[in-house]
Amino acid sequence: MSLKGWEWLARSIARSGQSHVFFIDAVLRPTLMALEAQGVQPVLAHSEKGAAYMADGYARVSGRPGIVAAQSVGAANLAAALQDAWLGRVPMLALTGRKPPHAQHRNAYQEVAHAPLFAPVTKAGMAVEAASDLPRLFRQGWAAATAAPPRPVHLDLNGLMAEIVEQGDTGAEAADLSAWTAPRHRPVADAGDVARLARRLLEEPRIAIVAGDGAALSGCGAELMELAARLQAPVATSLGARGLVPTRHRLHVGVVGSYSAPPANKVVHGAGLVLMVGSDGGDQVTHAWRVPAPGTPIVQIDADPLELDRCPAEISVCGDPRATLEALLEVLGTPERNSAFLDEAAALVAAWRQEMAPRLASDETPIDPARLCAEISAALPEDGILVADTGYSGIWTGTLIEFNGTGQQYLRAAGSLGWAFPAALGAKCAAGARKVVCYSGDGALYYHLTELETAKRRGIAVTLVVNNNQGFGQGWPNLVRAAGNRPEVAGTLLRFGAHTDFCALAAGFGLRGIRVERPEQIGPALREAMASDETVVVEVMTGIDHRAPEPWTPEG
Repeated sequence: MSLKGWEWLARSIARSGQSHVFFIDAVLRPTLMALEAQGVQPVLAHSEKGAAYMADGYARVSGRPGIVAAQSVGAANLAAALQDAWLGRVPMLALTGRKPPHAQHRNAYQEVAHAPLFAPVTKAGMAVEAASDLPRLFRQGWAAATAAPPRPVHLDLNGLMAEIVEQGDTGAEAADLSAWTAPRHRPVADAGDVARLARRLLEEPRIAIVAGDGAALSGCGAELMELAARLQAPVATSLGARGLVPTRHRLHVGVVGSYSAPPANKVVHGAGLVLMVGSDGGDQVTHAWRVPAPGTPIVQIDADPLELDRCPAEISVCGDPRATLEALLEVLGTPERNSAFLDEAAALVAAWRQEMAPRLASDETPIDPARLCAEISAALPEDGILVADTGYSGIWTGTLIEFNGTGQQYLRAAGSLGWAFPAALGAKCAAGARKVVCYSGDGALYYHLTELETAKRRGIAVTLVVNNNQGFGQGWPNLVRAAGNRPEVAGTLLRFGAHTDFCALAAGFGLRGIRVERPEQIGPALREAMASDETVVVEVMTGIDHRAPEPWTPEG
């Protein structure tokens, strides 16, 4: 049976297990109507970026490619929105309309070449000229998006709104790609490489493990903790892997790098050997390549061969982190190990926790965001999902919110400010009954505040926590110093007007808001919001002078 392009696409998306797709009108209209008839919700957003971030959050929770679509004139905006998914290793399918060949190179309205725009932020780009090409290229795109490392794929469909592809005959039956989730393949590393790695690890008494975003994608938390226990090696994570292991466990020392609390950098810098598991070795996770100490031997495991040996490694092992750690544990056995280095690391963490304890229980007003983080740790359900923005939101949540390392999940922006709220909406679309909490600063929320209307219209329930310090807090002290210690001068650049009432804005969109001005109100407000069956804004009035934990930096 031959299906029209719109029939094939709608049926294939539905059969492949997608519950939602995200879009900006006008594109794929027959497909979207057919999807809704089959129980798949098309979610209209208020910008291409908002739609893309929703698809990004959806993919991170579901493991299936997040599907986002825009017509030809919105393609450039959509391309810019894929940066976070590219950096975060997220499977996505970006579908765009493209004006037909007779309109190309003739100054057609708002038409620019799509391929160069998408090339830096996609794993593959494919031009779909006719409906008969759709089954082959959609399948290939899905496969590419979910293979290690997962990343966005762009399908450019013939027609301003993809109508030429939609109306043609495919000559194919609908596909079922539901089994293809990221990471689709889990290759085990070469046995000889694993044996060499095991021998090297047993030679060194002071090992630190750094688990990165690739480890989080692989879901190797249990294997990682078992390895750490056998080696008596402390575990640090990248910011993106914050939820991979139990953060209160004695083996865990926190996030390492530029968005970290002091202990992790000290521990990794003091190691005699660093094992990097699914970690990219970039400037953020290494604090501008100062941690570990220059010259420290590195061994690594990664599923992405392009990440191997970016930092010179003694041994680089290519394989899925979870599958390869399982093999490594078999080879290692249960060696006798000295716990001195682990004891040092645990003592550093314990001292830092004791130092931070007063802030976590602070009764100050304006509220210390550290207290807000402690209250979120206490309120987040055992299977809850926390979605955090970049910048100071990433630092607060990555250093002070605790995770159980099992059912809870932490999603963070890889760099696009304002990502968190629309991503949280997408995450909730994939999460079912699981609760989703979004941690956003007021500066970040201004980017996509309009998606409150989307949340109301589509009945998407998230708890939106707004850390409202009425400005951009991360760079505030530096700017005050640059302004000659005159806050009134610095305020013209980084402070917002004090009149914005996010609860009133929520009410304008038909949603509830809870304003929190005293610390003892935070916990009840969070629990009330999470109990709701629609999005609730929890506006927490914090101080711009409160500083998040600072990373430890080696001298020189």
